[in-house]
Amino acid sequence: MTSYAVVIPTLVRDTLADCLAALAAATGPRPEEIVLVDDRPDPEPDGLQHPLSVLGDLRERTTVLGGGGRGPAAARNTGLRAVTAPWTVFLDDDVQVGPHWCGQLAEDLAEASPDIAGVQGVIAVPLPGERRPTDWERGTAGLARAHWITADMAYRTEALKQVGGFDERFRRAFREDADLALRVLDEGWRIRQGRRTTRHPVPPASRWASVRQQRGNADDALMRHLHGPDWWDKAVAPRGRIRTHAAITTAGVAACALAATGHGRAATACALGWAAGTAEFARARITPGPRTRHEVTTMLATSVLIPPAATWHRLTGALRHRHAAPWQEMAR
Repeated sequence: MTSYAVVIPTLVRDTLADCLAALAAATGPRPEEIVLVDDRPDPEPDGLQHPLSVLGDLRERTTVLGGGGRGPAAARNTGLRAVTAPWTVFLDDDVQVGPHWCGQLAEDLAEASPDIAGVQGVIAVPLPGERRPTDWERGTAGLARAHWITADMAYRTEALKQVGGFDERFRRAFREDADLALRVLDEGWRIRQGRRTTRHPVPPASRWASVRQQRGNADDALMRHLHGPDWWDKAVAPRGRIRTHAAITTAGVAACALAATGHGRAATACALGWAAGTAEFARARITPGPRTRHEVTTMLATSVLIPPAATWHRLTGALRHRHAAPWQEMAR
Protein backbone atom coordinates (compact mmCIF):
# COMPACT_ATOMS: atom_id res chain seq x y z
CA MET A 1 0.00 0.00 0.00
CA THR A 2 1.29 3.47 -0.91
CA SER A 3 1.42 5.73 2.14
CA TYR A 4 0.50 9.37 1.95
CA ALA A 5 0.37 12.54 4.02
CA VAL A 6 -2.33 15.21 3.93
CA VAL A 7 -1.35 18.89 4.05
CA ILE A 8 -4.06 21.48 4.77
CA PRO A 9 -3.26 25.22 4.89
CA THR A 10 -5.90 27.06 6.88
CA LEU A 11 -7.02 30.40 8.23
CA VAL A 12 -9.15 28.43 10.70
CA ARG A 13 -12.41 29.32 9.02
CA ASP A 14 -15.67 27.76 10.12
CA THR A 15 -15.32 25.24 7.28
CA LEU A 16 -12.21 23.62 8.78
CA ALA A 17 -14.11 21.43 11.27
CA ASP A 18 -16.30 20.01 8.48
CA CYS A 19 -13.21 19.38 6.36
CA LEU A 20 -11.45 17.44 9.12
CA ALA A 21 -14.61 15.58 10.14
CA ALA A 22 -15.11 14.34 6.58
CA LEU A 23 -11.48 13.23 6.41
CA ALA A 24 -11.78 11.37 9.71
CA ALA A 25 -14.98 9.62 8.56
CA ALA A 26 -13.70 8.55 5.14
CA THR A 27 -13.19 4.81 4.75
CA GLY A 28 -10.00 3.25 3.47
CA PRO A 29 -6.28 3.41 4.30
CA ARG A 30 -5.67 6.28 6.71
CA PRO A 31 -3.14 9.03 6.06
CA GLU A 32 0.25 8.39 7.58
CA GLU A 33 0.29 11.97 8.79
CA ILE A 34 -1.81 15.12 8.65
CA VAL A 35 -0.01 18.46 8.60
CA LEU A 36 -2.23 21.41 9.42
CA VAL A 37 -0.60 24.79 8.69
CA ASP A 38 -2.21 27.64 10.61
CA ASP A 39 -1.57 30.64 8.35
CA ARG A 40 -3.23 33.29 10.47
CA PRO A 41 -0.85 36.23 11.08
CA ASP A 42 -1.73 36.29 14.77
CA PRO A 43 -3.17 32.88 15.65
CA GLU A 44 -5.23 32.45 18.79
CA PRO A 45 -3.88 29.52 20.83
CA ASP A 46 -7.33 28.04 21.44
CA GLY A 47 -8.65 28.56 17.92
CA LEU A 48 -7.92 25.01 16.80
CA GLN A 49 -9.34 23.11 19.76
CA HIS A 50 -12.75 22.44 18.24
CA PRO A 51 -11.60 21.58 14.68
CA LEU A 52 -8.96 19.15 15.98
CA SER A 53 -11.44 17.46 18.30
CA VAL A 54 -13.38 16.05 15.34
CA LEU A 55 -10.38 14.04 14.10
CA GLY A 56 -10.83 11.22 16.60
CA ASP A 57 -7.98 8.72 16.39
CA LEU A 58 -6.36 10.75 13.60
CA ARG A 59 -5.55 13.45 16.13
CA GLU A 60 -2.40 11.63 17.20
CA ARG A 61 -1.18 11.64 13.60
CA THR A 62 -1.76 15.38 13.21
CA THR A 63 0.89 18.08 13.42
CA VAL A 64 0.03 21.78 13.61
CA LEU A 65 2.57 24.25 12.22
CA GLY A 66 2.53 28.03 11.97
CA GLY A 67 2.52 29.58 8.51
CA GLY A 68 3.14 33.18 9.49
CA GLY A 69 0.38 34.64 7.31
CA ARG A 70 2.43 34.44 4.10
CA GLY A 71 -0.27 32.92 1.92
CA PRO A 72 -1.34 29.41 0.86
CA ALA A 73 1.70 28.70 -1.36
CA ALA A 74 4.13 29.37 1.50
CA ALA A 75 1.87 27.49 3.94
CA ARG A 76 1.86 24.41 1.71
CA ASN A 77 5.65 24.56 1.48
CA THR A 78 5.80 24.67 5.27
CA GLY A 79 3.66 21.54 5.41
CA LEU A 80 5.66 19.85 2.64
CA ARG A 81 8.90 20.24 4.56
CA ALA A 82 7.41 18.19 7.39
CA VAL A 83 6.22 15.32 5.16
CA THR A 84 8.07 12.01 5.07
CA ALA A 85 5.50 9.96 3.12
CA PRO A 86 6.08 9.27 -0.60
CA TRP A 87 2.86 11.05 -1.59
CA THR A 88 1.64 14.46 -0.40
CA VAL A 89 -2.07 15.23 -0.78
CA PHE A 90 -3.12 18.87 -0.57
CA LEU A 91 -6.63 19.74 0.57
CA ASP A 92 -8.18 23.17 1.06
CA ASP A 93 -9.84 23.85 4.39
CA ASP A 94 -13.25 24.49 2.78
CA VAL A 95 -13.69 21.11 1.07
CA GLN A 96 -15.25 17.87 2.29
CA VAL A 97 -13.81 14.61 1.00
CA GLY A 98 -16.23 11.87 -0.02
CA PRO A 99 -17.21 9.00 2.31
CA HIS A 100 -14.87 6.54 0.54
CA TRP A 101 -12.15 9.06 -0.23
CA CYS A 102 -9.27 7.30 1.53
CA GLY A 103 -9.93 4.06 -0.32
CA GLN A 104 -10.40 5.83 -3.66
CA LEU A 105 -7.20 7.80 -3.09
CA ALA A 106 -5.27 4.60 -2.38
CA GLU A 107 -6.52 3.20 -5.70
CA ASP A 108 -5.57 6.41 -7.53
CA LEU A 109 -2.04 6.29 -6.14
CA ALA A 110 -1.59 2.55 -6.68
CA GLU A 111 -2.56 2.93 -10.34
CA ALA A 112 -0.09 5.77 -10.95
CA SER A 113 2.77 4.66 -13.21
CA PRO A 114 6.31 5.77 -12.28
CA ASP A 115 6.14 8.78 -14.62
CA ILE A 116 2.97 10.11 -12.98
CA ALA A 117 3.82 12.92 -10.55
CA GLY A 118 0.30 14.00 -9.67
CA VAL A 119 -3.24 12.66 -9.47
CA GLN A 120 -6.07 15.17 -9.26
CA GLY A 121 -9.30 14.54 -7.42
CA VAL A 122 -12.76 15.09 -8.87
CA ILE A 123 -14.27 18.29 -7.47
CA ALA A 124 -18.05 18.57 -7.12
CA VAL A 125 -19.63 21.96 -6.46
CA PRO A 126 -23.25 21.71 -5.26
CA LEU A 127 -25.48 24.38 -6.80
CA PRO A 128 -29.08 25.30 -5.94
CA GLY A 129 -31.63 23.27 -7.86
CA GLU A 130 -34.59 25.56 -7.40
CA ARG A 131 -33.17 28.59 -9.23
CA ARG A 132 -30.41 29.70 -11.56
CA PRO A 133 -27.01 30.09 -9.89
CA THR A 134 -25.66 33.53 -9.10
CA ASP A 135 -22.50 34.95 -10.65
CA TRP A 136 -20.55 33.98 -7.52
CA GLU A 137 -21.97 30.45 -7.56
CA ARG A 138 -21.14 30.02 -11.24
CA GLY A 139 -17.60 31.19 -10.57
CA THR A 140 -17.17 28.64 -7.79
CA ALA A 141 -18.67 25.92 -10.00
CA GLY A 142 -15.82 26.55 -12.42
CA LEU A 143 -13.53 24.78 -9.95
CA ALA A 144 -15.07 21.49 -11.07
CA ARG A 145 -13.55 22.05 -14.53
CA ALA A 146 -10.21 23.48 -13.41
CA HIS A 147 -6.95 21.64 -13.94
CA TRP A 148 -4.54 20.81 -11.11
CA ILE A 149 -6.30 22.73 -8.34
CA THR A 150 -5.02 22.01 -4.86
CA ALA A 151 -8.53 21.74 -3.42
CA ASP A 152 -7.70 18.01 -3.77
CA MET A 153 -4.39 17.27 -5.46
CA ALA A 154 -1.92 14.44 -4.77
CA TYR A 155 1.75 14.76 -5.76
CA ARG A 156 4.75 12.54 -5.36
CA THR A 157 6.77 14.20 -2.62
CA GLU A 158 9.89 13.55 -4.69
CA ALA A 159 8.48 15.54 -7.63
CA LEU A 160 7.50 18.47 -5.42
CA LYS A 161 10.97 18.71 -3.97
CA GLN A 162 12.52 18.35 -7.42
CA VAL A 163 10.82 21.57 -8.61
CA GLY A 164 11.24 23.40 -5.29
CA GLY A 165 7.62 23.30 -4.16
CA PHE A 166 5.25 26.20 -4.62
CA ASP A 167 6.40 29.65 -5.73
CA GLU A 168 5.78 31.81 -2.68
CA ARG A 169 5.43 34.98 -4.73
CA PHE A 170 1.86 33.83 -5.32
CA ARG A 171 0.35 35.24 -2.12
CA ARG A 172 -3.28 34.39 -2.91
CA ALA A 173 -5.08 31.12 -3.60
CA PHE A 174 -4.84 31.80 -7.33
CA ARG A 175 -2.52 30.46 -10.05
CA GLU A 176 -0.03 28.99 -7.55
CA ASP A 177 -1.38 25.52 -8.34
CA ALA A 178 -1.19 26.02 -12.12
CA ASP A 179 2.36 27.34 -11.83
CA LEU A 180 3.43 24.29 -9.83
CA ALA A 181 1.81 21.88 -12.29
CA LEU A 182 3.47 23.53 -15.29
CA ARG A 183 6.88 23.25 -13.64
CA VAL A 184 6.25 19.58 -12.82
CA LEU A 185 5.19 18.90 -16.42
CA ASP A 186 8.24 20.74 -17.77
CA GLU A 187 10.42 18.34 -15.78
CA GLY A 188 9.02 15.43 -17.79
CA TRP A 189 6.43 14.15 -15.32
CA ARG A 190 2.78 13.55 -16.14
CA ILE A 191 -0.38 14.47 -14.21
CA ARG A 192 -3.64 12.61 -14.55
CA GLN A 193 -7.21 12.73 -13.29
CA GLY A 194 -8.14 10.34 -10.49
CA ARG A 195 -11.52 8.94 -9.47
CA ARG A 196 -11.81 10.04 -5.85
CA THR A 197 -14.41 12.73 -5.20
CA THR A 198 -14.37 15.81 -3.00
CA ARG A 199 -17.19 18.26 -2.37
CA HIS A 200 -16.50 22.00 -2.55
CA PRO A 201 -19.49 23.97 -1.19
CA VAL A 202 -20.00 27.53 -2.41
CA PRO A 203 -18.61 29.81 0.30
CA PRO A 204 -20.58 32.83 1.49
CA ALA A 205 -19.38 36.10 0.00
CA SER A 206 -20.20 39.79 0.07
CA ARG A 207 -21.61 41.47 -3.02
CA TRP A 208 -18.18 43.03 -3.65
CA ALA A 209 -16.26 39.73 -3.67
CA SER A 210 -15.93 39.73 -7.47
CA VAL A 211 -14.19 43.11 -7.32
CA ARG A 212 -11.68 41.89 -4.73
CA GLN A 213 -11.01 38.84 -6.90
CA GLN A 214 -9.47 41.10 -9.53
CA ARG A 215 -6.27 41.10 -7.50
CA GLY A 216 -5.57 37.80 -9.22
CA ASN A 217 -4.70 39.74 -12.38
CA ALA A 218 -1.38 40.57 -10.75
CA ASP A 219 -0.68 36.84 -10.53
CA ASP A 220 -1.51 36.49 -14.22
CA ALA A 221 1.27 38.99 -14.93
CA LEU A 222 3.69 36.80 -12.96
CA MET A 223 2.52 33.70 -14.86
CA ARG A 224 3.34 35.45 -18.14
CA HIS A 225 6.90 36.14 -17.00
CA LEU A 226 7.40 32.61 -15.68
CA HIS A 227 5.79 30.58 -18.48
CA GLY A 228 5.58 32.87 -21.50
CA PRO A 229 2.74 34.65 -23.28
CA ASP A 230 1.06 31.34 -24.16
CA TRP A 231 0.78 30.25 -20.53
CA TRP A 232 -3.03 30.34 -20.83
CA ASP A 233 -2.93 27.46 -23.30
CA LYS A 234 -0.32 25.52 -21.32
CA ALA A 235 -2.39 25.82 -18.15
CA VAL A 236 -5.69 25.06 -19.95
CA ALA A 237 -7.03 28.22 -18.31
CA PRO A 238 -9.77 30.53 -19.63
CA ARG A 239 -8.19 33.73 -20.94
CA GLY A 240 -10.72 35.98 -19.27
CA ARG A 241 -11.64 39.53 -20.20
CA ILE A 242 -8.50 41.46 -19.31
CA ARG A 243 -8.12 42.95 -22.80
CA THR A 244 -11.75 44.05 -22.87
CA HIS A 245 -11.44 45.42 -19.32
CA ALA A 246 -8.40 47.43 -20.37
CA ALA A 247 -10.24 48.83 -23.39
CA ILE A 248 -13.26 49.83 -21.28
CA THR A 249 -11.04 51.46 -18.67
CA THR A 250 -9.06 53.34 -21.32
CA ALA A 251 -12.29 54.65 -22.86
CA GLY A 252 -13.52 55.84 -19.46
CA VAL A 253 -10.25 57.56 -18.57
CA ALA A 254 -10.07 59.16 -22.02
CA ALA A 255 -13.63 60.45 -21.71
CA CYS A 256 -12.82 62.16 -18.42
CA ALA A 257 -9.56 63.62 -19.72
CA LEU A 258 -11.11 64.89 -22.94
CA ALA A 259 -14.07 66.42 -21.11
CA ALA A 260 -11.70 68.19 -18.71
CA THR A 261 -9.74 69.71 -21.61
CA GLY A 262 -12.80 70.90 -23.50
CA HIS A 263 -12.94 68.26 -26.23
CA GLY A 264 -16.64 67.59 -25.82
CA ARG A 265 -17.34 65.62 -29.00
CA ALA A 266 -14.40 63.26 -28.52
CA ALA A 267 -15.27 62.89 -24.83
CA THR A 268 -18.83 61.90 -25.74
CA ALA A 269 -17.59 59.27 -28.19
CA CYS A 270 -15.28 57.75 -25.56
CA ALA A 271 -18.04 57.87 -22.93
CA LEU A 272 -20.37 56.00 -25.27
CA GLY A 273 -17.67 53.38 -25.84
CA TRP A 274 -17.23 52.99 -22.08
CA ALA A 275 -20.99 52.70 -21.54
CA ALA A 276 -21.42 50.14 -24.32
CA GLY A 277 -18.56 47.99 -23.02
CA THR A 278 -19.80 48.16 -19.44
CA ALA A 279 -23.38 47.36 -20.47
CA GLU A 280 -22.26 44.33 -22.48
CA PHE A 281 -20.24 43.05 -19.52
CA ALA A 282 -23.14 43.53 -17.10
CA ARG A 283 -25.57 41.83 -19.49
CA ALA A 284 -23.27 38.82 -19.87
CA ARG A 285 -23.25 38.39 -16.08
CA ILE A 286 -26.95 39.08 -15.47
CA THR A 287 -28.50 36.94 -18.22
CA PRO A 288 -27.52 33.46 -16.91
CA GLY A 289 -28.30 34.34 -13.29
CA PRO A 290 -31.43 34.37 -11.13
CA ARG A 291 -32.12 38.03 -12.03
CA THR A 292 -33.34 38.94 -8.59
CA ARG A 293 -33.21 42.58 -7.59
CA HIS A 294 -30.18 42.00 -5.35
CA GLU A 295 -28.32 40.06 -8.05
CA VAL A 296 -29.08 42.60 -10.79
CA THR A 297 -28.03 45.61 -8.72
CA THR A 298 -24.89 43.78 -7.61
CA MET A 299 -23.98 42.92 -11.21
CA LEU A 300 -24.59 46.50 -12.35
CA ALA A 301 -22.45 48.02 -9.61
CA THR A 302 -19.60 45.52 -9.84
CA SER A 303 -19.57 45.60 -13.65
CA VAL A 304 -18.66 49.28 -13.39
CA LEU A 305 -15.88 48.61 -10.88
CA ILE A 306 -14.34 45.39 -12.21
CA PRO A 307 -12.74 46.71 -15.45
CA PRO A 308 -10.66 49.44 -13.75
CA ALA A 309 -9.85 47.14 -10.81
CA ALA A 310 -8.68 44.36 -13.14
CA THR A 311 -6.64 46.77 -15.25
CA TRP A 312 -5.02 48.35 -12.19
CA HIS A 313 -4.00 45.03 -10.67
CA ARG A 314 -2.66 43.78 -14.00
CA LEU A 315 -0.51 46.89 -14.39
CA THR A 316 0.76 46.81 -10.82
CA GLY A 317 1.51 43.09 -11.18
CA ALA A 318 3.46 43.67 -14.37
CA LEU A 319 5.45 46.40 -12.61
CA ARG A 320 6.06 44.34 -9.47
CA HIS A 321 7.19 41.25 -11.36
CA ARG A 322 8.96 42.99 -14.27
CA HIS A 323 12.29 41.39 -13.32
CA ALA A 324 10.91 37.87 -12.88
CA ALA A 325 12.80 35.43 -15.11
CA PRO A 326 11.34 32.34 -16.79
CA TRP A 327 11.27 29.60 -14.22
CA GLN A 328 13.72 27.41 -16.19
CA GLU A 329 16.38 30.11 -15.86
CA MET A 330 15.71 30.42 -12.14
CA ALA A 331 16.07 26.66 -11.71
CA ARG A 332 19.55 26.54 -13.23
